[in-house]
Amino acid sequence: MKGKWPKRLLLMVLSAGLALAGGENAYPLPVGGEAQVELPTGPAPLVALTFDDGPRNSTTGRLLEGLELREVCSTFFLVGSRIEGSEALIQEMAAAGHQIGIHTYDHVMITDLSRQDFDLQVGKTRALLSEILGPGDYWLRPPYGIVDRSVVKWADGPLVLWSVDPEDWKDNDTGRIVAAVTEHVSDGDIILMHDIYDSSVDAALNIVDILLDRGYCFVTVEQLITLRGLQAEKGRLYTALRPAED
Repeated sequence: MKGKWPKRLLLMVLSAGLALAGGENAYPLPVGGEAQVELPTGPAPLVALTFDDGPRNSTTGRLLEGLELREVCSTFFLVGSRIEGSEALIQEMAAAGHQIGIHTYDHVMITDLSRQDFDLQVGKTRALLSEILGPGDYWLRPPYGIVDRSVVKWADGPLVLWSVDPEDWKDNDTGRIVAAVTEHVSDGDIILMHDIYDSSVDAALNIVDILLDRGYCFVTVEQLITLRGLQAEKGRLYTALRPAED
């Protein structure tokens, strides 16, 4: 499902268009009175922050508040068995412009499933999300990132993996998690985190602050694909989407 485009991203798109119209220098725009702001030229580095295993009302709710304060969108892959009791939170998630996908119903290894069981794990979760949010694509992230030819065929949509994994589930060391992302991230990465741990929420918001200061723009996975000039394809696995070389 399509999310809102972050204000920060829209501003960067605008500035890039202005720069193309006027050469290499950025256009100063008036901000009331004589004040002006210099808009940066050139494309901003993009990154997609993604969260698995939720929702969990306490941690996911706090994360949503922090992302909203920073005007940042992300992508959530939800476990179906956790949805009951979190319907309002999921509606809030969608209303804020976050992309929502499926992480199966019971967080199972989908390569071990028959077609019938696969359809139950994925289809049941998709049905729950459709009841709450209305019909949508609801892309699949396979638990553990493991797929085979059957999963690719049965998914009936894109499959989202990742390119940066801080393994935030291993410990509660927020500093280690932050460093594991910020020391390795680059333009076009998809970051894997989990919104069911307090330490992961703290780390995620810290990561956002650091990367915003570096000039990164946070987008959903779907937006990342679009901004790279591509169309999402059924049965394709997405990890990182690097900018095209000149």
